[in-house]
Amino acid sequence: MKAVVLAAGKGTRLRPLTDDKPKGMVEVNGKPIITHCLEQLRDLGADEFVVVVGYLKEKIISHYGDEFEGIPITYAHQREQKGLAHALLTVEEYIDDDFMLILGDNIFRANLQDVVRRQREDRADAAFLVEEVPWEEASRYGVCDTNKYGEIVDVVEKPEDPPSNLVMTGFYTFSPAIFHACHLVQPSNRGEYEISDAVDLLIKSGRTIDAIRIDGWRTDIGYPEDRDEAERKLQAAEEGVTDDVSAADEEEATAESGSE
Repeated sequence: MKAVVLAAGKGTRLRPLTDDKPKGMVEVNGKPIITHCLEQLRDLGADEFVVVVGYLKEKIISHYGDEFEGIPITYAHQREQKGLAHALLTVEEYIDDDFMLILGDNIFRANLQDVVRRQREDRADAAFLVEEVPWEEASRYGVCDTNKYGEIVDVVEKPEDPPSNLVMTGFYTFSPAIFHACHLVQPSNRGEYEISDAVDLLIKSGRTIDAIRIDGWRTDIGYPEDRDEAERKLQAAEEGVTDDVSAADEEEATAESGSE
């Protein structure tokens, strides 16, 4: 299965980290975010990478060249950053079957394999990794609504009044049907061609999109503090520290406090 990495962004909110490099080349725990993405896609069985580049694209191209650990890389150029649906159309000519899509500013340690497996079962036209976030944060993301079968029935991009707190995380699988939907998308109020609008068109055309709830964690590297948080989590994982351990420590502390 081919894998697409969207890495054309400027990362203005990450400045000064992005003053001289594109967002995807910001290092997290000693290596660029894109490298983290490529490693995970490799482990998921990707047989070809298609990387969408834009801002300071030569930094990415010169760093990775035409392959990553023996897996070929093709580059697609998004000349203007006009939204994720617009970015996706730059890879249309390279995709002829189901594919993985990852946003090149996300760090995952989660059940991505479950999303790929669901796509390969041929019961869904697309599958998304989703997670619940605090309600006050939901307006930062594409917000999903699901039915009792776990299928996505509505998606709204960055709504002022979110209908739920279940959001898309930045890892998807699609069939090529997504490209036709992207061609039909009109600019949003933000002036961008939103992936959520393309997904909504798929849903209205009767396509099935499954929501796979996250088991693990992910960090969207939008601000310098997000980079720091991702580093802390990765280092904790390397040292074998888990949230379960933290929870156990808290329970022990609570028990000791109650016995005093």
